[in-house]
Parts: sequence; structure tokens; C-alpha cells
Amino acid sequence: MRRLVSPIYILLSLLLTVLVAACGSHKNGEQEGTACDWDSIKARGELRILTLYSSTSYFFYKGEERGYEYELIKRFADDHELSTTVIVADNIAHLTEMLLNGDGDVIAYEMPVTSDTKKNMIHCGPEVVSNQVLVQSTRNKPLITNVTDLVGKDVYVERGSKYEERISNLNEELGGGIKVHCINRDTVVTEDLIEMVSKGEIPYTLADENLARLNRTYYPNINISLAVSFPQRSQWAVRSDAPHLAAEIDRWVDANGTSESYKAISKRYFEQEKRSSSRVILSVEKGRISKYDNIFKRVAKETGWDWRMLAAIAYHESRFDTSVVSWAGARGLMQLMPGTAAAFGLQADSIEYPEPNIRAAAKSLVSVEKNFAKIDNEREKMCFILAAYNAGLGHVYDAIALAQKYHLQPDVWTGEVENAMLMKANPEYFNDEVCRFGYIRGRQTVSYVREVMALYKLYCEKIPE
Repeated sequence: MRRLVSPIYILLSLLLTVLVAACGSHKNGEQEGTACDWDSIKARGELRILTLYSSTSYFFYKGEERGYEYELIKRFADDHELSTTVIVADNIAHLTEMLLNGDGDVIAYEMPVTSDTKKNMIHCGPEVVSNQVLVQSTRNKPLITNVTDLVGKDVYVERGSKYEERISNLNEELGGGIKVHCINRDTVVTEDLIEMVSKGEIPYTLADENLARLNRTYYPNINISLAVSFPQRSQWAVRSDAPHLAAEIDRWVDANGTSESYKAISKRYFEQEKRSSSRVILSVEKGRISKYDNIFKRVAKETGWDWRMLAAIAYHESRFDTSVVSWAGARGLMQLMPGTAAAFGLQADSIEYPEPNIRAAAKSLVSVEKNFAKIDNEREKMCFILAAYNAGLGHVYDAIALAQKYHLQPDVWTGEVENAMLMKANPEYFNDEVCRFGYIRGRQTVSYVREVMALYKLYCEKIPE
């Protein structure tokens, strides 16, 4: 099989050729040759992290910073008593330009390792050797185990993506016969296509290995074992005039790479299942939903909320299991993030207790509700509140801004702002100037709102107030 050069690598080569590294020109006025290296970073007390928004590198979840790459580089900085500033680029080319211009110290993102990148960068940190893989359902019998078996099969990819390029090249290498379907990148992106494979709506798609591994924690019925591309090495990167920073990062990875805390970060993103069963178990005996009903009713009276809505949220969040801890660290019946709990007076050692957990969650819901006071339709208002509870208020504001820009109704969730939320999984939209909080799995938030509202409706039908 002949290997074709991806346009992104050509772009990187051109960019690396024309850009001149000039650390001394940084706006802080530090001395040339030292401004980006380890001694000056330690003296500054701050590490400037360059990255991209994505489900594996960096994103906001319920108002808190998350991401596999982010958590690793943050741990490195914390271990060296450095504060961190995250600077997000629009794409890999911009990321490279910002590093070479001295706008940041380290790229904490999987940068392809090529002969061209090594001319002006030093690759360092965790090394990843990965492929693009075929995503298929485990229900498929037989599973595709060889790329030649794709002849005659339907493969769905994003139009204009590297996956379209790869499947097109593979089709050419095999002499044709693969039925390639290119989907316009609007509200459907690769992670949506993976979900569609899981649900049996399409048979096959392609994804990068790490992206596929992460999504398998949401959809355990997908198989990602077949590589369909050549392996590609990738690592973090620093400028070529920062060898001591690169060495320090490498030393840290070598010393910590086998530690339990390091492995726990990888496990959270790539192994820990993130979706609980959607099966609704409803006991209507004597008008009861759960053994916590009296607490829901008591807290509801204090806040003016319907206790059945609080119960619906709790069921969806934890299945009424007080010991549940999410992959991101949310805890208790209402799955409160530690920062949210603290903001509403709940100490970390009490976060799993039912009544304090429910009360703090209800306070946060009341606080969120104030942001949507101008929405007259009560059902739509509730949808906005639930979306903010699930995704964080910032992502909802972004979706409203996108709705306004793209001529959707900004005060209507159903069929309007929910579509803008779906758009926030697409770089074209989450990098839009009106968005401040970047990437989010918008489909997950849209499903959350629909499911909680449906459960609340069911509770209202079955159980009198």
C-alpha cells in the first residue's frame, strides 16, 4: 500500500519553514534564549499551556476544566509548584504558530511527530503510537477483522475530514468497492457517528484510536480492534530553544508514568464506563418514587421546586445510589461536582449524605434558574435549567449565542437552542468568536434534558403531588 501525505502535514511543514522562533521577543521582555526554558518558567512561577478543545485534550465540564492531556500537564505543573494558564488555539496550524511565536511554553496535545516538526520543536512527554481504527458494533456477525472485508460495506465519515481521506485512499488501494458515505459536518461529527454505530443506525465509521477508546466508555458495545491506517507517533512539544523544559517533562513522565495516580487519569478517560443504564425502574406503591421522597419533598418546599423533578434528576444522575462517583468526580444522589458543592455550603466530607447533597443541588438549581427568568414558557425554562445543570451554564450561554447568530430562537430550547448545543461538538462552531467555553458533547446534554423531562412527566402522571 502506498502512503499518501496528509494535507495537514504539508501545512505544518510550510508553517514550520516560514516561522522563526524568537523567545526573546515575548511580550514579558525576558532575555532571548531563556524566556521559554525551564529556569525562566520556574522563576516566573507559571506554565503557559497551549492546547486544542477536544474530548481527549481539554474542555469544560460543569464549569470545571477537564481533559486527559490537561490533567497530566496540570499534575506536572502542580508537582513543580507552578500555576497554569491555558491558551486554546483554533487548529493544529494555529497551535504550532503560537508555540513558535512564544505565546505559550508547551503544547499539551498529541502533535504528530514528523521530520519537519522536529526541526523547530522538541517532542517530549507521553509518547502515543496510534492508528485510525474501524468502529463497528459488537452485534455485527461476523466482525470485520481485515481491511479487505470492507469491500462492499458502507462506511460513514465526516466530509472533508482526515477519515474521508483515509477511507478514500484505502478504497483506492483495494481497487474500489467500499461504499463511502460522506456526512456534512454541521451537527454530526465523528463522535455522533460512533454513537450511531452503537445504536445500529449506521454500520461502520472511522476514528482515531484514543477518540475511539474514550467513546467506548460511553458505548461499550462498539469494537475498535481493527487498525485501518499506518501507525502515527505523537507527543507534546516545546520550542527547540527549550531543551531543559523538554527534559524536565520527560523526567516527570518517566518517574510518574507507572504510578497509580498517573494510571488513574488514563483509566478515567479511556476505561471507566460513563453511561449508566437508561432503564427506568418506577415504584408507584403508595405514591413513592424512592426511599428519599421525604427529603425531596422537604427540600422542594424550601426552594419552590416540584419534588418529583428533584427525584427525576436524582434518578437520572445516580439511580438513587449515594455512593456513585462519576469519572469527573461528581458525587452523591444529585452527582454534585466538588466545586459546586463547596459553592453552596456543602463540605467534601458530607457530599455523599442524602439530605445535604439534595439541598445543595436544589440551591444550585435555584441559582441557575435566575439566569433564565425572562423565559416565559415554564417547560422551556426548565429545559434550559436542566441543560445548565448537566453541561454548565457557560455552555448554555454559548449555545444561546450560536442560536442568535444562526437565526434560531434564543429563548426556546426545544428544536432551537438544543440544535445550537449539538453544534458545539463541531470545531467550526465551538471555535466561533461568540463561544467562550469551547467543545462539549452536545448530544449528551440534549439527551439528558429529554430523558429527565420524560421521566418527570412519567412521575407526574403516576404520582400525585
